[in-house]
Amino acid sequence: MKLTPELKAQIDAMDYYQLLKRWRFAPLGGDEMMQDESGDYWGQRMNELKDADPAGAVQASKMLGWGRGRD
Repeated sequence: MKLTPELKAQIDAMDYYQLLKRWRFAPLGGDEMMQDESGDYWGQRMNELKDADPAGAVQASKMLGWGRGRD
């Protein structure tokens, strides 16, 4: 998906937990937002947030688990 200013702002407004939740529980066919330009930016943003707070990223992952977050 093309990275528009609106889409970039939407991604920037999400915290690490929200980004990880959407990524982890994306449909098997993939989430359009995580493909192409917007997908590259999604990954970059997740890495920035993870690097800024590694312990927080681990905590977010533990909180989400693999069976929660689909609601």
